[in-house]
Amino acid sequence: MWKNSLELLLVHCQGEIGKVIVGGAPEIPGASILDKMNHINTVDDRLRRFVTFEPRAHVAMTVNLALPPTRPDADAGFIVLQADRAHPMSGSNCICVVTALLESGRVRMVEPETVVRLDTAAGLITARARCRGGRCLSVSLDNVPAFALDIDAQVKTPKWGTIRADIAFGGVFYALVDVAQVGLAIVPDNARALAEAGIAIKALLKEQVKVAHPEIASLDEIAYVMFRDRDADGAVRTCTTLKPGRVDRSPCGTGSSANLAVLHARGEVKTGDARLSRSIIGGTFRAEAIGEAAVGNIRAVLPRITGEAWVYGREELRIDPDDPFPRGFALSDTWGPQVGELG
Repeated sequence: MWKNSLELLLVHCQGEIGKVIVGGAPEIPGASILDKMNHINTVDDRLRRFVTFEPRAHVAMTVNLALPPTRPDADAGFIVLQADRAHPMSGSNCICVVTALLESGRVRMVEPETVVRLDTAAGLITARARCRGGRCLSVSLDNVPAFALDIDAQVKTPKWGTIRADIAFGGVFYALVDVAQVGLAIVPDNARALAEAGIAIKALLKEQVKVAHPEIASLDEIAYVMFRDRDADGAVRTCTTLKPGRVDRSPCGTGSSANLAVLHARGEVKTGDARLSRSIIGGTFRAEAIGEAAVGNIRAVLPRITGEAWVYGREELRIDPDDPFPRGFALSDTWGPQVGELG
């Protein structure tokens, strides 16, 4: 499948690992990045499994596949590869990709600001990187339009009774849940309990809440449950939960965009307003409403997410035809009790 090996840059965004495949990957069929993502999800998932499962990976990380763009107005493309599937967009991973491409010279760095346009399955992302001395100091992402589908949707649960969730799109679909409803606080000691609660709610949402993007038919599932709270300084405390059972270490860019859309729909945010998003370990993103748009007949907000990433190394993954685990494996001791749902 691969000629020799895969080359990856090791990157983290506010503590959330987002490795970037920059060489050696096989050609992924498809005329667009969306087509390529759908091919990975529905036809051939060998690459995704190879880089996201043990023994070459661990649960608390993502791998991003950097690709040539499929549209003339983009500088590069990428697909988010996670243990459950390939996803169309991620704010923290987008920041990782931009930082990796610039600091490795794969996209030419211009100081003090470099504009990088990224082709994603969710649409075109315009990134503005603040650069100095060959370093990418921060990245501001002009995300795809974010919109709320349902405010205060009722979700019946066997453990917490009926809870309320705001259903919104910020690059992928989210269920945003005020964390007090599950009797927890967003603190590091609760990471395991938050992960299990989020994955349990996600399973219930699949049966109770249906979503569909008005313009991209294949985006039709709630990808993540994000718990939220409010800190004393007004920042939104976030905790996005990911299958099979972990929490995002970053403040979550697409989740922060979805939350901005909810605040916009509630009339609590207008163009020019900004909110600080803070992660479970204290990392921060700035989420700003830079304009309004329409997605189909749905009112949307244009989010700008600003954060930082760091390239901390590189690795080469080689393929051995005698390797007994080409598709990888995952065990519940570290991946959590829902690991069986990964297949």
